[in-house]
Amino acid sequence: MAKKNIKKTPRSQVKNALRQLWLRSRERQFAIKRDAYTCQCCGGKQSKAKGREFAVQVHHKGGVENWEKLIDEVYKNLLCEPEQLLTLCNSCHDKEHDGGDGE
Repeated sequence: MAKKNIKKTPRSQVKNALRQLWLRSRERQFAIKRDAYTCQCCGGKQSKAKGREFAVQVHHKGGVENWEKLIDEVYKNLLCEPEQLLTLCNSCHDKEHDGGDGE
């Protein structure tokens, strides 16, 4: 089959999806609850009260090392070239996984 020039998923869309995953993650929610919705530097507590709005965020102490590298890994391992993809029914897909070939 001739190789078609496909449009890749835009990097901005991948980054946004990763950000949304982080914002909804159990790990992030656990940290917020653990710290009682309170800023660990100034002691301010999250509030949505009108006129007294105050938001908290969750910070990675070690930082997110490299967004570009993280996105590159998503392209390499998940959003790979179509030649690396195969359409299967549910039953055959399950058999492929039983063989230890990954996701």
